[in-house]
Amino acid sequence: MTPHFNPWHDVTRGDETPKVVQSIIEIPKGSKGKYELDKESGLLKLDRVLFSAVHYPAAYGFIPQTYCDDKDPLDILVLCSVDIVPMCLVEAKVIGVMQMVDQDEEDDKIIAVAAHDISVNHYNDISDLPPHTLLEMQRFFEDYKALEHNKHVVVERFMGREDAYRIINDSITLYEETFGEKKLVKAE
Repeated sequence: MTPHFNPWHDVTRGDETPKVVQSIIEIPKGSKGKYELDKESGLLKLDRVLFSAVHYPAAYGFIPQTYCDDKDPLDILVLCSVDIVPMCLVEAKVIGVMQMVDQDEEDDKIIAVAAHDISVNHYNDISDLPPHTLLEMQRFFEDYKALEHNKHVVVERFMGREDAYRIINDSITLYEETFGEKKLVKAE
């Protein structure tokens, strides 16, 4: 039997974590499809089509070998000048975090830029982004669940990269406490 490979557990976070992290994209910018990693199989599944007339404002995915209180890996939004296809590995330079509450549960979203995209990798902190970019992210996450059985999401605040680094490190600690040391497959 072939060993099972799961992107969440078997891809490294990257050698420069928490400043630059390996991210796995689930949803491309502009999508109305909510794709997510099936934790059992490691495949990407269509969770649902968004109920409202909104689309993802950035590539959306997760940081491997992280774990959060919502029982999922840590979410990441990656700004990039090109469309990033689902299940693509992207080295992402962390610039901040959006703290939000989804159904009374904390649900932080790391904000990053594609490290190898010259059109965005000059951003070093969330404060460098155009204000409209943050507003667009906030409106998307507050609005996209509003029509889904009156689910309520509140974006509490945006914070800079140092806070994002702390949140990433906390999610790594929780991952290691929950899953222990996993054998790593180096993603090149």
